[in-house]
Amino acid sequence: MLRARVHRLICVVGFFAAPCAFRPEGFAAEIDPATGTMATKRVLNWETDANKSYVIPALEIPVFLVALNLYDREVYGREVYGSTLGTTSDHAPTKSWQFDEDPFNINQFSHPYLGATMHGIARSSGLSFWEALVYSNAGSYAWEVAGERGPPSINDMITTSQAGSLLGESLFRMASLVLEHGGEHPGFWREMGAAILMPPLGFNRLAYGRRFKTVFPSHDPATFWQLRLGASADAKVSDNSATSTVKRQEFILDFSMAYGLPGQPGYTYDRPLDYFQFEFAALSSAHTHNWVENILCRGLLWGKSYGAGDNAAGVAGVYGSYDFISPQIFRVSSTAVSVGTTAQLLLSRHVTLQGSLLTGVGFGGAGTQHFKGERDYHYGITPQGLVALRLIFGERAMFDLTAREYYISGTGSDDKRGTETVFRGNAGIVVRVYGRNALGIQYVASHRDAHYKAFPNKRQTVSTFSLTYTFLSDTRFGAIGSHQ
Repeated sequence: MLRARVHRLICVVGFFAAPCAFRPEGFAAEIDPATGTMATKRVLNWETDANKSYVIPALEIPVFLVALNLYDREVYGREVYGSTLGTTSDHAPTKSWQFDEDPFNINQFSHPYLGATMHGIARSSGLSFWEALVYSNAGSYAWEVAGERGPPSINDMITTSQAGSLLGESLFRMASLVLEHGGEHPGFWREMGAAILMPPLGFNRLAYGRRFKTVFPSHDPATFWQLRLGASADAKVSDNSATSTVKRQEFILDFSMAYGLPGQPGYTYDRPLDYFQFEFAALSSAHTHNWVENILCRGLLWGKSYGAGDNAAGVAGVYGSYDFISPQIFRVSSTAVSVGTTAQLLLSRHVTLQGSLLTGVGFGGAGTQHFKGERDYHYGITPQGLVALRLIFGERAMFDLTAREYYISGTGSDDKRGTETVFRGNAGIVVRVYGRNALGIQYVASHRDAHYKAFPNKRQTVSTFSLTYTFLSDTRFGAIGSHQ
């Protein structure tokens, strides 16, 4: 009896003195401010899934959607958002689903961000990427059936759920990285930065105390980001062979990040988006219908790493992508699945080549900004490809070249009258001047070739040069290897 009591006493003391050895998994000890006594609190463990919650996002997402609907009713009117139980029951049958006619920016940008928010609610509750994707799909379905008076939209289910989850995972990873770099107790500004990138993450960290304070473990990916500020020169615009120079100078804000670059010792690609590339650009000019010029993200959903000695490393597999591109006179967007590879090759002691090659198929839309008589934008199954190359010269300079092409067919759409081919290419060079500060020049060209049976063929091109100041995340431009 005495031995048993002594043993229990040792266990109690050990529970608080050596938590790693004695404390149950997923719990932490802290002083309760109300009682002044030691208490155990449930804490999320990302590696074992202990104390993640399926219930919290199942409650938060409907509350978020109801709040969004009430806001839209007040701001945009009940004609569209005054849904009732009657309209909800009418929308449930699959025969009521169709392709909607909402503005391009609403369907291809606002809806993905809505999906990213629902994905973030689930991820910040401890759920995996695939589990969060299910919640995003369920939330999208609920909005389509009950959030609006009009018929539910097929295209919104794609952009809100699938594109939204890809965008949401990228934002969640970047926000988590901001917190992780702050150590065990990230400061106010890191908490604020993470909340701006992914608001649901900031909300759940604040609302649930210690439970969701554990930061998602990145597993130490190799990353490279650059923030660019600049101004573009006059744009050269060609519309059906009529070429003109548009006097339109624009200020540019551009951010891009590569996460999980190949070549990092010990890093693995076990989780969706352990590698991703994120790009965002905004323009200052008021002529455009949307201040977002592009938002692009592609990430590895499933893949395996490979290598060839010390000079070559890469990863190959299945990628998911969400693209939104809106130059001055037309726009294109796509949600796709592709196969391809991302790799790094050390060409010499001070020269590194990085790149990606992808080919796949998605569902996309494209259209002109101003052309009466032609449908505003055209949906369809969209085969597409991407080539991205980066040549790095030690710690001095970097040359970038990226080419994308989309073929928006009539297949899978309610409008089979035409097709569009859209090409987007950019080339730039950045030269480091001092520390992490650099100067650069960039050329961007976008071309649209549209063919419709009832309308004349349309060929449009817009191209611009821009000068930029660039702030780099490191002086090696993201090159991985001991030669640097």
